[in-house]
Amino acid sequence: MNTLKIHHIGYLVKKINAAVKEFEHLGFTLTQDITYDDYRKIDICFLEKDGYTIELVSPTDDTSVVASLLKKYKNSPYHICYESEHFEEDFARLQKEGYTAIDLPTPAPAINSLPVVFLISPKLGMIELLKKP
Repeated sequence: MNTLKIHHIGYLVKKINAAVKEFEHLGFTLTQDITYDDYRKIDICFLEKDGYTIELVSPTDDTSVVASLLKKYKNSPYHICYESEHFEEDFARLQKEGYTAIDLPTPAPAINSLPVVFLISPKLGMIELLKKP
């Protein structure tokens, strides 16, 4: 899996606009405006600082895929997204290595509708796999 490169850290927040302002106070720059993901029922945006990218994720209602996570973990980082040049092969390999897919690969509106899939590892927690353009 040498082809995997970190794309971003997913950060769960209750109020995305307030979180954007706070990250900007810390020196981050908003690199992509807030985008609504209808499939996942979340608002998403990206910020960058010193070569690091953070994705802010905020549920838009109680049926969102992350609403229960927000109740449990509050505002906090919750996944690392890895970019893959060989998406299908890396996805299959991760599953063989004990990662469990919690959804099917679906387009991510905030990332040019590229396919993403979320997986859980009992040793690491949640990761996201993104197909590199």
